[in-house]
Amino acid sequence: MNKYMILVVEDDAAVRNLITTTLETQEYKHLTASTGKEAITESVSYKPDIVLLDLGLPDMDGIDVIRKIRTWSAMPIIVISARSDDTDKIDALDAGADDYLTKPFSVQELLARLRVTQRRLIAMQGLLPAQESQFKNGELTIDYAAGCVYLSGTEIHLTPIEYKLLCLLAKNIGKVLTHNYITKEIWGCSWDSDVASLRVFMATLRKKIEPPGTSVQYIQTHIGIGYRMLKV
Repeated sequence: MNKYMILVVEDDAAVRNLITTTLETQEYKHLTASTGKEAITESVSYKPDIVLLDLGLPDMDGIDVIRKIRTWSAMPIIVISARSDDTDKIDALDAGADDYLTKPFSVQELLARLRVTQRRLIAMQGLLPAQESQFKNGELTIDYAAGCVYLSGTEIHLTPIEYKLLCLLAKNIGKVLTHNYITKEIWGCSWDSDVASLRVFMATLRKKIEPPGTSVQYIQTHIGIGYRMLKV
């Protein structure tokens, strides 16, 4: 049996039943809530491993639920919402959501997002061997102690900014990081000029770790939102 407990926060009964039935077929344990207040109460009482959260709740906005949970917990939160504007996605991710799935969605996509989040959860809980000094993803290796990056065993030379970007993405593998979050982490503030610079640095970084002729993708671009490092 799948040991993970998932809290489904959704006021639409049909969608809620679809999600819970999908979870049951994969042997996930689950709880349900139909309001923001119920979601917060269930989160505090049962401490679920993952939250699937609708934003359009009858008593409060889902983004406020994210902010409340983030005051005391880092439990992964996947937003499932009919809101498809980039601003809504950015607001949710900046509030602390780990991922954003737009309705209507396929069952396969939901399960794929859960698998990615589950891998992050395993790492968060320290169930993987500690790798404080080194990060490996496919043929990409970051030696934090030496400050070096290797691709297929060959060292590649990155600028200081490119290295900081790569490390930030690596330490949040599987999670979408917004432009705003990244620029604050790299430059300490967020301005339009920094976002433009970020695109330039990200483009040069990708050329180095995803050279022409390779089919491997390490960094996924979420247009208008940000970037995510993929698990290869």
